Amino acid sequence: MLLFDEKKLAALLGEVKTIAVIGAVDKPGRPVDMVGRYLIEAGFKVIPVHPKRQDVWGLETFKSVLDIPEHIDLVDVFRASQFCADHARECLELGSTPGIFWMQQGISSPEAREILSPKGVTVIEDRCLMVDHKNLAGRI
Repeated sequence: MLLFDEKKLAALLGEVKTIAVIGAVDKPGRPVDMVGRYLIEAGFKVIPVHPKRQDVWGLETFKSVLDIPEHIDLVDVFRASQFCADHARECLELGSTPGIFWMQQGISSPEAREILSPKGVTVIEDRCLMVDHKNLAGRI
């Protein structure tokens, strides 16, 4: 797992406008719901991704990141580690590759890192985007 100092994380997050949340579910009490709602309230454009759900957080929800018709700055993954490499490959199929591939707390994938890092994508593993954003809010 790569470690980032707070200054670098703040700089990275300061560039982010659009976030695709893979595994988006709007069930109260679920970590993905808390993080997704936080990101929306923090002013990010959040694009939910879920193969079966629709209108997560009242937003248009896409079955795959490949279905999103606009540039994504950050992909936030709420799926088990074994699915991360496939999502990393999907990111490389996009017309414009996201700059950050973020795997939430408890999720890591050396294979996803190996796929994306050589392509210039910053890969963050086992960290909560909401917690980091809250901690760095004054520096972003």
